[in-house]
Amino acid sequence: MNRRAEPEIMNGYKQVKAYAKADFNGPNQMFVDLFGENFPLFSSGRVLDLGCGPADIPLRFAGRYEQCRVVAMDGAERMLEFGRRNIAAQGMVERVKLVHGVLPHCELPENHFSAIISNSLLHHLLDPLALWQAISYCGKKDAAVLVMDLFRPSSETAARRIVEKYAAGEPEILREDFYNSLLAAYTEAEVRAQLDRIGLSNLQVRQVSDRHFAVVGLL
Repeated sequence: MNRRAEPEIMNGYKQVKAYAKADFNGPNQMFVDLFGENFPLFSSGRVLDLGCGPADIPLRFAGRYEQCRVVAMDGAERMLEFGRRNIAAQGMVERVKLVHGVLPHCELPENHFSAIISNSLLHHLLDPLALWQAISYCGKKDAAVLVMDLFRPSSETAARRIVEKYAAGEPEILREDFYNSLLAAYTEAEVRAQLDRIGLSNLQVRQVSDRHFAVVGLL
């Protein structure tokens, strides 16, 4: 099945509200656990989260790694509004900083971060190389990298089955967003080609669930 691109920015109020209130506890916790499993010696430093949404993962990350400070970026200002509320509610204002920006048109410091993480941003990007370029530019030497995203199913029917399996009880707007995201996702082979093209061939690509892949390694 060919990829069908979706809008890069999720910023409609109803769309953002549904996303921010949805239960992503399973995949979000899996993301943080994957980082811990792959980088057991990591404990401190500056962390960059690209495509942070309502800041659930940055907060989980800051809670697990108490010596870290997290800079979390997203292109949707409404999504960041929910993130600011969540950060304030958990008392993390000093340790989690939100930044509004859209790749590749944003200013980020070079060679600054000890870890770079990103969950479910890649499939939104019309130019996927923008993500890998940002990671390569912003990370220190030997920075830990974890990117997780959906991978594209083999057919529309397979995509619908995944939506029914994991989002049957969610609002229709969220179900359609999930379906469109599956159709917009990249395959593992496409991601491997992206990494090779940008000079990040040392990073590993592997399937981590029936709908997610992860890119893992050190810069």
